[in-house]
Amino acid sequence: MTEQKYDPNKGYVALLGWSLNAVEAADKFDRRYVVVAPDWAEEYCEKHNIPYVPWNFERLNDRSIEIAQTLKDMGVDVAIPLFEETVEWAGAINSVLMNNPRLLGQAMLLRDKALMKRRAQLGGIRVGIFEEAHDKEDVIRFLKRVNQTLLKLDGDPNDPIHLKAFDKAGCLGHRVIRTPDDVDAIPDEEFPALMESHLDGWEFAVEAWIHNGKIRFLNISEYVTLGYSVFVPATPDLEKYRAQITAEIEKLIKTFDIDFGFVHPEYFVTSDGTMYFSNQVVRPLAGRPEITAAAALGLVNIWSWE
Repeated sequence: MTEQKYDPNKGYVALLGWSLNAVEAADKFDRRYVVVAPDWAEEYCEKHNIPYVPWNFERLNDRSIEIAQTLKDMGVDVAIPLFEETVEWAGAINSVLMNNPRLLGQAMLLRDKALMKRRAQLGGIRVGIFEEAHDKEDVIRFLKRVNQTLLKLDGDPNDPIHLKAFDKAGCLGHRVIRTPDDVDAIPDEEFPALMESHLDGWEFAVEAWIHNGKIRFLNISEYVTLGYSVFVPATPDLEKYRAQITAEIEKLIKTFDIDFGFVHPEYFVTSDGTMYFSNQVVRPLAGRPEITAAAALGLVNIWSWE
């Protein structure tokens, strides 16, 4: 890395987790940063002159507050999570750094798909039918109830339901359930989990950068399956919904009380233009647009896998 030259009038950020892309992006800007990562990153950081604080994110105990206090004593202004597994850590740390306990609750909310959907409903955002499952019987009951609601007759194929882990990124822990026999394959350790009805329509994702509760940049991406799901730029057929999508993101910002950061919600749009919210991840990036852009430049490859 280059010798770090930073503007002392700009904020000091902590990157939670290890990503060389993120480090290289942060290094290009004149803002002070420090990497918070496990012990195995220490040798590389020392060799390449990368500011570094060791921390084991898998350790949860009464000493967990130490990392927040350490960063506060260093003068750090905000912590940026690089992966799903560090979102709660960022919420906890930022609640200390910014003296705002609500940030921890927000981080926890946005890591729990069931709580997230309930909050969306409270804000008037359209979602599918969903419930929490605590065992296999709950899944069978939900499958039957959803198809009864859809007025299925005997002999009609079931509409599938989806079983998802509460707090795993992307498709990890995602199962499609079509018959009661599919339920037998679910290991007991995957419970509790989220169950939701199948949403027909065109699935797409949005990446929006927010500052002071306002959208500063909004990108729309389509999903293309090439052996695995990847993002591609929106085609004109999807871009025509930009005004409607922007309105949905503004509703999301209001519903989830998002002041700053990067949001990555997913939606389905039906043939008649109705939009359904699927889920979202939020990255509480630093509170100024240039840092949000800097992090985005380095992290776009990471976030595209969530």
